Amino acid sequence: MHDGVTARGHTRRHARRLHARHASGACIVSSYRWVARVLVGAALVVAAQCPFLPLHAFDVIAPAHAAGAAANTPVQAAQANQAGRPAVPVPRDTSQPRATLPGFNPPPSYSSGTTASGPVRAQPARMPFYVATRGRTTIYLLGTLHVGDPNDYPPNHPFRAPILGALAASPTLALELSPDDLLVSQDDVSKYGVCSYQCLPTLLPEPLWHKLEMRLRSNPAALDEIRKMRPWLAALLVETYDSLSAGLQTEYGTEAQLQNVYLRQKGRVVGLERLAEQMRAFTGLTLAQQREMLAQDLVQTPAENVTDVRTLHRLWRVGDADAIAAWEAAKSEKLARDKRISAQVDNKIVFERNRRFVNRMLAISAPNKPVFVAIGALHLGGQKGVLQLLRQRGFVVDPY
Repeated sequence: MHDGVTARGHTRRHARRLHARHASGACIVSSYRWVARVLVGAALVVAAQCPFLPLHAFDVIAPAHAAGAAANTPVQAAQANQAGRPAVPVPRDTSQPRATLPGFNPPPSYSSGTTASGPVRAQPARMPFYVATRGRTTIYLLGTLHVGDPNDYPPNHPFRAPILGALAASPTLALELSPDDLLVSQDDVSKYGVCSYQCLPTLLPEPLWHKLEMRLRSNPAALDEIRKMRPWLAALLVETYDSLSAGLQTEYGTEAQLQNVYLRQKGRVVGLERLAEQMRAFTGLTLAQQREMLAQDLVQTPAENVTDVRTLHRLWRVGDADAIAAWEAAKSEKLARDKRISAQVDNKIVFERNRRFVNRMLAISAPNKPVFVAIGALHLGGQKGVLQLLRQRGFVVDPY
């Protein structure tokens, strides 16, 4: 369940290029935990450059407005007043029981169903979306997935009406990392995750290295690259093959699509953590903890891994953060090689960051100035998740 914006950008480029170069078409995949990590963080895979990959195709999140532009155009609800972005009327999602969202007043809903003018328009993924209120302070929270499918974001209607309305009402969009940090992240990933020599075989127990060799035996280019990586980055690279094998694409990650809408409103985009803080979540892992990450990625068969990726993608589309967290916890219990060390890894990469995220949310929020927060979906649910932490700070948190 471990992810971060920067390193995953680096490793996804590696995997994408290596996957394309794999002439036989065979897929190298890892465990379900890649998807968990994809849901948890925002981009250790999307911003950093890699000499193994082309520069133009996968720079998805850093220049976010470019990433989603080809797929979707902003709907009327996203075209907010640029000066103050007051509440903008949007069509209400009739599947929601609530009449209004804090921060805007939706008009009557559009009719649905097949009409004389044509078929029903495609509906966007539901996604985990929550509203936290304490007095006059409002924080909107969207659980993101850093890869996706084109069907998740239909053209001209990429998000549900409550999400678009909340986005239009928010002067600030808060992501895990700021766009500026994403743009300068590649050097840190290479500096801290890649060795100048073939270090990985010397950092792993022989049985674990042999298992990794067997997993990548049909993709010698990937195996050659991974030899120079530290275990934490190697784990992220192995995991990234899951998204490729399951048919998911970085171009359709939530952050890219979200910023495509928001940047047209000329709102302020900030990060909830600094690049150095996110990098330390990985570089601060002990060797035993890094080995545990990689070992978990090699437990299941490729077919099982792809099935898990697709299952978690479906759960994200349904939009229940607690259900996602429960599913991940059960899988984590199953795959942990050393439960004590596995718990330490989760605490370092997920739960400590959750607490930091909440502290930063509170620091940038203010009465009558809603903040729209978009973070990996696995940060939201569960007893140690962001939603529960906000409740402990006196917020009322409701799903929408």
